[in-house]
Amino acid sequence: MKPILITGATGFLGAHLVDQLKKQGAGPLRLLCRGASRWDTDPSVEVVKGDIASAQDVDRAVSGAGSIYHLAGIVSRDPKDNVLLYRTHVAGTRHVCEAALKHQVERVVLASSSGTIAVSREPVIHKETSGYKHEVLGQWAYYLSKIYAEKAAFDYFHRKQLPLVVVNPALLLGPGDERNSSTGDLALFLDGQIMSMPPGGMSFVDARDCAAGVIAAMRRGRLGERYLLGGANWTFRRIIEQVAQISRVRPPIMAFSIKASLRMAPLLRRVMPLVGRRFDLDDTTIEMSGLFWYCDSSKAATELNFTIRDPVETLRDTVHDLRARRKA
Repeated sequence: MKPILITGATGFLGAHLVDQLKKQGAGPLRLLCRGASRWDTDPSVEVVKGDIASAQDVDRAVSGAGSIYHLAGIVSRDPKDNVLLYRTHVAGTRHVCEAALKHQVERVVLASSSGTIAVSREPVIHKETSGYKHEVLGQWAYYLSKIYAEKAAFDYFHRKQLPLVVVNPALLLGPGDERNSSTGDLALFLDGQIMSMPPGGMSFVDARDCAAGVIAAMRRGRLGERYLLGGANWTFRRIIEQVAQISRVRPPIMAFSIKASLRMAPLLRRVMPLVGRRFDLDDTTIEMSGLFWYCDSSKAATELNFTIRDPVETLRDTVHDLRARRKA
């Protein structure tokens, strides 16, 4: 059997994907990893050292592979990382597509973000046909780079018949986010740094359920299609109140506007350290909390048999995992 190549295996979703594929005995696995990984000494997994931003490294990893899960990415809201985001998401995706065509890979599943299409200033639930939201996301390089990566991949499908399926996960929660790349905002709440109830809302999905959906997309997804992999569409107020109940951390009692929160943030960043506390909430996160990131995953449910667990279970497991890793 030809190896299954996974990029981004050391990430939150990637680690769950590798674990599930291993449990299913899904053929030989090959991982493209830039640095150290927990599979470096695992004889059942082939680890190829390389950078997704290097066409040569990607070509070497793809050579001989039968299929590709392309999950490699960087989650950052820091403008200093803008160039890195484009190099990783856009150039990296082009490298994967070129190598996949060159080596005649049977199928590529690209993991993007629901935020490329499922976001609005009003509480609207979006579908796969909703279209890109440049007018809402134009100031944030993370989402723009994800949009451009998707467009590049679909262009390879339409012009060169790349066997492609795109999945768009919502916010990933659950256990195992070692870098706090997706669960970082809940960690801030547990640390007492969320001081105002945000006005927007979010779709979130358990990373374990999402990994199962990604595998289903490889096996049953229709070529040239995208699938939103979301879960509960909850207001931030509902999420915070549920997490407060689970964690026994008091929720904020105030609900300021986004403009007011942005005006207060610089003061809090100066004052909080004076009383031995931190305020790490950045302006981008505050701005994003005023939007609604809702999506409809019925297409994935129908075509991929995508299912989700109780969202309260996901939030409970997220809180327990965050606290366990803090103690470790």
